[in-house]
This record gives sequence, structure tokens and C-alpha cells, in this order.
Amino acid sequence: MSGHSKWNNIKRKKEKTDGARAKVFTKIGREISVAVKEGGGNPASNSKLAALIAKAKANSVPNDNIQRIIKRAEGGDKTEYEAITYEGYGPGGIAVMVETLTDNRNRTAANMRHYFDKFGGNLGQMGCVSFMFTQKGVIVVDLEDKDPDELMMDALDAGADDFDAGEDAAEVTTSPESFTAVCEALEQKGY
Repeated sequence: MSGHSKWNNIKRKKEKTDGARAKVFTKIGREISVAVKEGGGNPASNSKLAALIAKAKANSVPNDNIQRIIKRAEGGDKTEYEAITYEGYGPGGIAVMVETLTDNRNRTAANMRHYFDKFGGNLGQMGCVSFMFTQKGVIVVDLEDKDPDELMMDALDAGADDFDAGEDAAEVTTSPESFTAVCEALEQKGY
């Protein structure tokens, strides 16, 4: 009986880890699909797609899966995913913006309203908190054996908007459009 139990335990652990990986793969796949539909399937001209491909590779998504998702999105996938941003106030009046990806607007709106109510907040109208936020690209560079002044000059030359150096790491801030270009320029310089 112990052999059966051992196999059963291994099977359950494997199902749990495989399920978690599948969830991550699916989420990234949807994001890639929306990015392809918005900006095209070429990562060189679509910075959002390039960032998502890097995120997928960091999460061990196979290259075949990435290419299959891009081809399916370019060819007209039957399920249309839509990116929607919800705005509202959390507990204590904290401004909250939630970016969602959905194939059913009504279900997602109901779920968002439920989550805001459940945790002591309220869902607001479009534009009620968005004026308080700006989208920025943030690159964190490890400063081990590197000169912060030289990094600052290289980052600003590459098109960065701002630079903030700490003791161990530096934070380079860019506009979302130039994020990929600045990343590549810093990688070429050896950062």
C-alpha cells in the first residue's frame, strides 16, 4: 500500500505544480495575444510585445508556445480578449487602478464591483483617479562594481527620463514607448 500512496502523493504534487505553470502560461499568452492585436506581431516595432516575450521567457514559457500564440493572434483568434482599466477607491480612500484582460466585459465588471465592495472600497467612474497616475517604465540596475555616474550618463544618452541611484541599485525611469530601447542600450553597454 505504501507504493500506491507514494505514487499518489507524487501525482498530486505534480498536478499542483503543473496547474500553477499552466495558469501563468495562459495569463502571459492572453497578454501577448492582446499586444499583437494592438501593435502587430513584430517585437522590434512593438515594445509591449517585446517586454511580454521577455516576461514569458523569464517564466520558462517555451519558444514554440510563444510563436504559436503570436501566429494565432495575427491570424485572427476566435476569442477576442479586451484590455479594460477599472478605477476606484480602496479602503481609506486610496486611489486604485486595475488593468484587466477579459473576453466578457459584463462578467468582469461584476467581479470587479464585488471585489471592491468585499474589501471596503468602491468602484468609480472612468477618469475618477487616472489623473493621479502616469505610466512609466522602470529599470533596476545592480550597481555592484559599476560607477553610478557613468550609468547615469549612459541611461540619459539612451533616452531615459530620470535616474535615481541608491547604495546597491539604481532606478532608471523611462516613458513606456522608449522602455525597450533603453533596456537594450544598457544591456549593450554591459549593465
